[in-house]
Amino acid sequence: MSATPSGAHGASGADAPLQGGMLWLAAIVLATANFIAVLDMTIANVSVASIAGNLGISSTQGTWVITSYAVAEAIVVPLTGWLAARFGPVRVFATCIALFGVFSALCGLSGLLGMLVFARVLQGLAGGPLMPLSQTLLLRIFPKEKAAAATALWAMTTLIAPVLGPVLGGWLCDNFAWPVIFLINVPLAMLFAPIAWRMLKRYEAQRVRAPIDTVGLALLIVFVGALQLMLDLGKEHDWFESSLICWLAVTAAIGFAAFMIWELTEKHPIVDLRVFRHRGFSAAVITIALGFGAYFAANVLTPLWLQGYMGYTATWAGLATAWSGVLAIFAAPVAGKLSTKLDPRRLIFCGLLWLSFVTFWRIASNTDMGYWDISRPLLLTGLGLPFFFVPLTALALGSVEERETASAAGLMNFIRTLSGAFATSLVTTSWESRSAVVHEELAGKLDRGGELWGAMMQAQVNADAAHVMMEHMVQSQSVMVATNQIMAIVVLAFIVAAAVIWLAPRPTRAVDLSQAGH
Repeated sequence: MSATPSGAHGASGADAPLQGGMLWLAAIVLATANFIAVLDMTIANVSVASIAGNLGISSTQGTWVITSYAVAEAIVVPLTGWLAARFGPVRVFATCIALFGVFSALCGLSGLLGMLVFARVLQGLAGGPLMPLSQTLLLRIFPKEKAAAATALWAMTTLIAPVLGPVLGGWLCDNFAWPVIFLINVPLAMLFAPIAWRMLKRYEAQRVRAPIDTVGLALLIVFVGALQLMLDLGKEHDWFESSLICWLAVTAAIGFAAFMIWELTEKHPIVDLRVFRHRGFSAAVITIALGFGAYFAANVLTPLWLQGYMGYTATWAGLATAWSGVLAIFAAPVAGKLSTKLDPRRLIFCGLLWLSFVTFWRIASNTDMGYWDISRPLLLTGLGLPFFFVPLTALALGSVEERETASAAGLMNFIRTLSGAFATSLVTTSWESRSAVVHEELAGKLDRGGELWGAMMQAQVNADAAHVMMEHMVQSQSVMVATNQIMAIVVLAFIVAAAVIWLAPRPTRAVDLSQAGH
């Protein structure tokens, strides 16, 4: 597929490429759209209890508010390349922003669980394409020499949004009401949708009237839906002890195999899996799956530990973890500039090693740590994130053919989203199981000589209260040990990801912005 022939960057007629302040205004619109789509992946995480209480449902039922959005988004993200080719990337982007606002309003106005879950599905379907399209359109509107700045801006919003989601969600629920976490999207979406269309339509690409791959679409929905449901419901149903989880796993496996076979042999596939023939793209995708999965695992585990065993409220736990985004804001432009001058593989390698070093520091965590003892390594994490994410994005998209950029971006975002879902399920399940194992070990070793018990009895502590105090001590230490053990595994994942990036050849081209929006 080729760009519209008239005008630079596919501009039509008198519509010249954006420059100066107008260019950066368009960039802010694109980055904000990506921000709110990623934000809504996590903004409801700490609000489930409030939603459940208000709607008169159980917390387990309330988690469908999170699951429904994740499933819908996971299904639609890999379709972005096909949607952009069929309807035009700018048209799809502007339409999705507007629909995201409409469905966010529907979420906020929902008074029943069924209505809210349905609205969240629609919101996920509208929000999914915003992530990859904001990325490719940012690359398309910026001059070639500023490609690194565009990538850095997109990476910054992608990394910071999931961290700020729980903070903002907790604060809004504490000070207002749960519908506000959805309603805040409405004015932004309604403002930016017409602005995006007016400013970006000059970059619209020619549309390709390829037939709809209905079989591929059906197989994608089946396998991704089953996989996401398995990951979200596995812990609640004791994983493969449940027949439901077993059936979901079998459905996902068969659906995935059928999807792969069909898409690789279909003349007009709905997801272009042929981009994996590029070694650089495949290596970059494996690296982002390992690296982002490790980062997400640590990011999920930290607030759970702080709220469950360190006495932090949802807001304070969010504020502690939010420090990881502070230095990332300042490091992202530097990473973007360096990625144009140095071998991106070196930057990715150093960024991942830095993340492994900071996480290794956290292995020595203990229950006596104060706020800044916890926040300091999280703050330093922000230095490594852009050097991992910014050049990796450029390397991945620079490894494919120009006409494949939108498909590659969609698949990369899909893998990143899926790795986060895998990490969340694995880390929460492993954390509980390791805590139970360590608890059993510590319980057999605690106060064998009876000195502690004797001291409490001498202090006239009630026997029942003494049992509770000792159980709390064992439990908190068990969780602390399990947390540190999982952090050690995260360190190893970062190191493996750093090694995998060297499987990619050095890119022979930067991302060509004249075609990146396709």
